[in-house]
Amino acid sequence: MDLYDRLKAVMEASGESFEIVLVDDGSRDGTFQLLREIAAVDSRITVVKLRRNFGQTSALAAGFDHARGEYIIAMDGDLQHDPSDIPVFLEKIAEGYDIVSGWRKRRTDNLWLRRIPSHCANWLMAKLSGVDIHDFGTTFKAYRREILEQVPLYGELHRFIPALASWHGASIIEVPIRNVNRERGTSHYGISRTIRVFFDLITIRFLLRYLSRPLHFFGTVGMVSILGGCGIAVWLALEKLLHQADVMTKHGPLMIFTAVLLLAGLNMLAIGLLGEMQVRHYHEPARRAPYSVDRILRAQSEEHTISE
Repeated sequence: MDLYDRLKAVMEASGESFEIVLVDDGSRDGTFQLLREIAAVDSRITVVKLRRNFGQTSALAAGFDHARGEYIIAMDGDLQHDPSDIPVFLEKIAEGYDIVSGWRKRRTDNLWLRRIPSHCANWLMAKLSGVDIHDFGTTFKAYRREILEQVPLYGELHRFIPALASWHGASIIEVPIRNVNRERGTSHYGISRTIRVFFDLITIRFLLRYLSRPLHFFGTVGMVSILGGCGIAVWLALEKLLHQADVMTKHGPLMIFTAVLLLAGLNMLAIGLLGEMQVRHYHEPARRAPYSVDRILRAQSEEHTISE
């Protein structure tokens, strides 16, 4: 297996202890048999076989859960990512960064079908998430274990790990990587995937801004709707009282619209309050702290200092 040979060569040259976790995401060819043979001769190999194809995010989550190292580097298995770039990731992680993200600075794929849409999507993701990196799409990233333990993965959220981790105060840096044509497999990129990513982007934007205060979002929308409905209702009432207008006949559709605005506003307020109750329910029983601690420094007691 080319990927295994190249990974082993790079990691052995680095002189660091390592393990390689290979995830078989429900392949139907001879991949698992090959992985089993590799694991039988190399104790540094861990193979995780999923029962079916769960998708890239789930495969990454399985790899993260079964990795035991302090630093974790994720990459695709189709040789799109060059293992010789790994030392750069390790160097930046050693400098103290929590996430090192690969950046396909010079892409080799199709200009109109891949590069331009990808550039636009990455620009939008950076603006909405507040994380200033150029390439959200690549899987080639390095993480500290404690950061991954704080970030839940589902849907297509693997590309948004830096954005989710930034909420916990993670330090992120981007490094250029080689972008080579894939040697194995085929691309699953398409319009359906773009739509799923767009929906996940909306979710991330909402989570980053309103995770602990959903009423601020739903309440704002609800109050705008209620105020609009009340304003129209007051105007209709004045028309009836001051001009003796037949409001029901003359402004029937407007009255229905007013009722819809009022009911929709009340519903949005109710959703916001329910969201606040869910947040309270999350934090109180387990006493979960609404922050993420990097480190704690305490002065040593006099007695402890003397005994040393």
